Amino acid sequence: MASSIKLSVLIPATPREVFAALTDPRRIAAWSGQKGKVTAKVGGTIELFDGWVHGTVLEFKPGKRLAHTWLPGDWPADARESVVRYTLTPSGRGTKVVLEHSNFPNNETEKKNHKTGWKEFVLDPLKAHFIAKQ
Repeated sequence: MASSIKLSVLIPATPREVFAALTDPRRIAAWSGQKGKVTAKVGGTIELFDGWVHGTVLEFKPGKRLAHTWLPGDWPADARESVVRYTLTPSGRGTKVVLEHSNFPNNETEKKNHKTGWKEFVLDPLKAHFIAKQ
């Protein structure tokens, strides 16, 4: 049975600014310190963390939603792609970002590692990036 995680964070920026930070190569590098690229259309490709993960864009709605498949280079060769969804909602003086990652391989270790990883390598650095810009 597949498993999933759900995390949320409040980012001090508009939904469009957050979306751009998740999809523009220069902005991805600015908050993550690593190369990333996203083809801005459904069916486009996504590559993050210096090529560690690859995927296909499933939903691309600037300022609202981004979804893509997720396949890290260190998963087994027979592993199926999982799915990452970001939902961006205006909230007070910022944006509530809800990240859902589903369809993990049936491996609680992967689920736990990704839950920690999303916080440590994406949500916290993204928030810190925008706080530093204030």
